[in-house]
Amino acid sequence: MSPAPSTFEDCVLYQGDPWVRLDTLPRLLAEGWRRTLSGGGVVSVVRTPFQWSMGSPVIEIETGGYMGDVGLYVPEVQLPEALALLGLDDPDPTDANQG
Repeated sequence: MSPAPSTFEDCVLYQGDPWVRLDTLPRLLAEGWRRTLSGGGVVSVVRTPFQWSMGSPVIEIETGGYMGDVGLYVPEVQLPEALALLGLDDPDPTDANQG
């Protein structure tokens, strides 16, 4: 039997602080985004349907652990920085016609 499709909340309390979901995406893609975020100094966590994962569990990935969709979360206070690092921040629409 396959696990039910995962839905992840947009905002959660994790370790006592508010965290926001950047996206729900396949595990391998989420781990790549986590590497980019970490390189820029942004903390992130992955939520599978079964658990939270603060570190990249390479052994789990290599041995065929859960590779379906996960929620990728960052602390709310680091959201603008995370969006900028991933190129997901909305550019100022007033700058669109300047050149």
